[in-house]
Amino acid sequence: MRSGGAGGQNVNKVETAVRIKHIPTGISVKCTNERSQFRNKSGALKRLKEKLLVVAQEQAIRDLNQLRGDFEEATFGQQIRNYVMAPYKLVKDLRTGEETSQVQDVLDGNIDDFLTAFLRFDRAKTQHDPIAKGPK
Repeated sequence: MRSGGAGGQNVNKVETAVRIKHIPTGISVKCTNERSQFRNKSGALKRLKEKLLVVAQEQAIRDLNQLRGDFEEATFGQQIRNYVMAPYKLVKDLRTGEETSQVQDVLDGNIDDFLTAFLRFDRAKTQHDPIAKGPK
């Protein structure tokens, strides 16, 4: 493979262009900028490293987004539970409809009933489970 550059006898008799292929990813880079094969090789390796870095960054972003899952902005109207402490006591999960009047227990961390209700609700949403109950 011949490289470009200044004309003359060098163009027709010297093969200085370089093509490098990264076998695991299949990314191929060709460099024909210089008249020296050594400089073309270093330029091709530099471009290949840059392309591999971009591929690795895109993969890292995809992995992070997969781990993060669906992301919702916490704005007004996006709350999960309402805590009412006066004039009556009530905690209500707005997604599942689960409610309890034991506000202090919920504030102390006893949310097992809410977790169970959410798991039922989530299973029903993904598998159309008839025993799961939605909001009341």
